[in-house]
Amino acid sequence: MKVKKAIVCLLWLVAAAASLAIAASLPNTPAVLDRGNTQNPDCRWISSPLRTALPLMTRMLLAHPPPRRLPPGPPPSLHLPEAAACGISPIPSSNPLLPATAPAQRSDTRWHLHPVADGSITYTNLRADILHSLRCQPKPGPSTSFPLKLSVCLKGHTKAINCVDWSPSHVSLNRHSQRKVSAGHLLASAGMDHTVHVWNVWDKGNTTARVLKHHTAAVKDVRWSLHRPFLLSGGLDCSVQLVDVVEGKVMKVFKEDQAVEVIKFNPSNPDIFLSGGSKGSLRLWDIRCGLVTKEFHRNLGTILDIDFSADGRQFISSTDTTRSNISENTIIVWDVMRQVPLSNQVYTEAFTCPCVRYHPREASFVAQSNGNYIAIFSARPPFKLNKYMRFEGHGVWGFPVKCNFSLSGRELASGSSDGCIYFYDYKSARLLRKIEAFKEACTDVAYHPVMPNVIASCSWTGEISVFE
Repeated sequence: MKVKKAIVCLLWLVAAAASLAIAASLPNTPAVLDRGNTQNPDCRWISSPLRTALPLMTRMLLAHPPPRRLPPGPPPSLHLPEAAACGISPIPSSNPLLPATAPAQRSDTRWHLHPVADGSITYTNLRADILHSLRCQPKPGPSTSFPLKLSVCLKGHTKAINCVDWSPSHVSLNRHSQRKVSAGHLLASAGMDHTVHVWNVWDKGNTTARVLKHHTAAVKDVRWSLHRPFLLSGGLDCSVQLVDVVEGKVMKVFKEDQAVEVIKFNPSNPDIFLSGGSKGSLRLWDIRCGLVTKEFHRNLGTILDIDFSADGRQFISSTDTTRSNISENTIIVWDVMRQVPLSNQVYTEAFTCPCVRYHPREASFVAQSNGNYIAIFSARPPFKLNKYMRFEGHGVWGFPVKCNFSLSGRELASGSSDGCIYFYDYKSARLLRKIEAFKEACTDVAYHPVMPNVIASCSWTGEISVFE
C-alpha cells in the first residue's frame, strides 16, 4: 500500500512538472489542453511518447488521487442537514458563491445556547443624551426630580415578566470586535414564557439585543454578574444557568433538586451566588467550580426572595409559610459564615412577603407584605420591626410585587397590583408620587445604576416601560 501511494505521488509530481513546462514554453496555450488536437502546430514539438503518457497519467490520477492531509485544528464542518438536526445554526460564508457552513459540534455546554435575536449590545448607536449621561457616570446623590415621562416601551415577552435587572456600569471588551459592550445600557428580563430577553434600551435601531431560550420552563429570576457581561438565570426547570451575553453561550449549568425561585450574587465576591427554591433549600454556589459551598437548612417553605447585606456577611430570606402556619419563619436573617439564623422572629404577622431589600446606606431593610404595605426593620440585632411607620397606598393582592431603593436611598419605589409605580420618601414613608405604567399589575421596578432619574418596570402582561 505504501509503495502504491509513493508511485501515485511520483506520477502526480511528473504530471505537474510537465504542465508547468508546457505553460512556460507556450504562453498562448489554453488552460485545458485538448489532447485530441494533434494538428495544432504549437504541439508538434511534443514527442509521441509524451502525448501518449499524458492521458494515461491523467486517468491514473483520477482513479487514485494523492492522499490529502487535514490541516491542524477543529474537525471539519458538519453538512447543513446534520447541523440542523443537531440544532446548530449555520455560519454564513464570506464568499457569496459558496453555501453557508455549520460550526463543528462540540460537547461543551457553551454551544447549547442559540439566541433567536442577535441585535447590537454595544452602546455606539445610543441617543446622544443617554450616551453622555452614561459616560459622565454621576455619583449617587439626592434626586432632583422623579421619573415623569415614558422613555421606552419594550415588547417581546408573550407572558408575565417576573423581574428586570440593569447591567452594571462596568465596561467590558468584546474579544472579536474589541469594542466596549457594557456601560449600564442593557436591561435583562425573565419571563414566564421560558425566555430571558436582553434589551439595548436606547438603541436607535433594534432594541432587542438577545432572546435567550436556554431554559425549558418559566424563568423566575435573572441577575447580571457584578464584573463581567454574564447573566445568571434560574427557573422552574430546576436549573441555574450562567450565560456569556457577548458570545451567546451557556458557560455553566447548576442543577438543583427544586424549582429555582430566586438567585442573588454576593456583593463582596462576584464568584459566589445564593439560590432559593420551592423546597425551601438555600444554597451558596461557587461558579468557578460549579459546586455548592454552603447550604442553609431550616425546613422552610418556598423561598420567595433573598437579599445580601452590603458587606455580604449576612442575608435575609422570605419564605411562604401558608402551609406550615409558622409565621415566625416568614423572614429570617442568616449569618453566611456560620450558616445559622441570627433571628427567625422578625415578622410575625400572618402575611407572606414576596420581596425583601436591604437599604443601600443605612442599617435597615424593608419587606413587601401581602397585607398591601411595606414594613421596615432594623438590620441590627434584634432586628426589630418599626411598628410606627410603614409604606402604604399601593396594592399587592397576591401578585409577586417587588420594590427597590433609589441610588441615594432617599426614595423607595414599588410596583402595584393596579399597574402604577409608587414613590415613597424613605424617612417619612410619605407618598411622593405615583405614575401609571401599565393596565395590569406592575411586578418589578429597578432604578438605573448610573442615572438616578431613570427607572425600569415590568408587568404581568409581558410589557416593559422605562421612565426618565
